[in-house]
Amino acid sequence: MSKLTALSLSIAVLGGIWAFLALGPLAGLVLVWAGFIAWGCYFHTGGDTAALQKTIVGMIYGAVIAGVALFLVGLNPLGLPGVSGPAVYIAVTVFLLVIVAGCNLLSTVPANVYGYAATAAYALQTADAGSVTAPDMSNPVLLIALSTVLGAVFGLVSGKVADALSK
Repeated sequence: MSKLTALSLSIAVLGGIWAFLALGPLAGLVLVWAGFIAWGCYFHTGGDTAALQKTIVGMIYGAVIAGVALFLVGLNPLGLPGVSGPAVYIAVTVFLLVIVAGCNLLSTVPANVYGYAATAAYALQTADAGSVTAPDMSNPVLLIALSTVLGAVFGLVSGKVADALSK
């Protein structure tokens, strides 16, 4: 079987399993789409052990930094008027998102951005997304972090299954 066919088959089957788990037994603990973002990030980062590490660490770092941004926007500690507050807090946190690229595990800036964007999007588009300080799975940072870990692991498994099928 060709590598492409093997990878397509592997991702299709495991993607169905991931969707079943995320929409069924793990509903409320993970987000199917966030897991797929991590899965894609794993392959785009190289599809190996280093990619697994960089995907998980980078996306979780991005989620945490988005959590900081969301917290600051809600608190507005500088008392900035209108949209200038969110703009300033986002600018500062996005700087922190990228400046860490000199660190090996955070060197894949797209992974950092995916985690930030997924967290911010979920929190801003979901009325019951909870708080970034909540110690439960209503916390968008925790929800994206767990989805990231499982999605990236599914990426690793799908690559290994594809390798086995193509031999």
